[in-house]
Amino acid sequence: MAEFALSTGYDPLRPFRIPNLPPTFYYIPNFITAEEEASILQKAWYKSLFYIPAQRWVTLSHRRLQTHPSRLTPNNILLAAPLPSYLVNPIVERFKIIGVFKNTLHKMPNHVLINEYKRGEGIMPHEDGSAYADVVATVSLGASLCLEISPKPDNEEHSNTHPPSTSQYTIPTRILQEPRSLLITTGSAYKDLLHGIAPIDVDENLSPDTVANWHLLAEPYVFEQAGGRNERATRVSLTYRDVLKVSSAASKVFGGLGKR
Repeated sequence: MAEFALSTGYDPLRPFRIPNLPPTFYYIPNFITAEEEASILQKAWYKSLFYIPAQRWVTLSHRRLQTHPSRLTPNNILLAAPLPSYLVNPIVERFKIIGVFKNTLHKMPNHVLINEYKRGEGIMPHEDGSAYADVVATVSLGASLCLEISPKPDNEEHSNTHPPSTSQYTIPTRILQEPRSLLITTGSAYKDLLHGIAPIDVDENLSPDTVANWHLLAEPYVFEQAGGRNERATRVSLTYRDVLKVSSAASKVFGGLGKR
């Protein structure tokens, strides 16, 4: 598929573009299989209770996370090391096929955050910042929830006199992330908008009018049959990014992480 795309100019992501949002939001349902999801969860989540050192988990006020291969330094430098194999295959190999990171500095992700959101947990609206290339690829596991998309405060302040580049789109809005799906945020979607997860137990009023990616969902009927509601459960996300500054100084120290 990659060779076909290069030779014809065909964009394999085009069918997955989320309508009414900047043209650099993409949603791919069933990016991985149920069997692959179960395997990744077993290694990243369940197995960590017994085999991954406790310090691998960082517990915050409303969620906990793992950082692979390591946290960035205070100067936003990544100490180079391979990612664990279960985070590479099959996900990163599929990124290559559809060209997710083809325009970033290293042409592939070198950093992954594993976030665990239990029922009622979330994260305030934020941006990912300049330490990374402007591409984020997030694979959702375990359960569905809504990602809230909103303009930056400075854009809101000037929206009446100088409409921002996002004013022609339906913002604020929500993106419903199903288990096994992939959400790609890049370009203006990465730079001009904030994203967050409301700390609630239930996502309500779900419909084609309130969910930007409704027509790309694998199973919209599940939410229709539930009266436009999504009862949240524990959801685990894998957030892939390309850190711009990388140091190889500690690669021997961290090299073993890629063998788990």
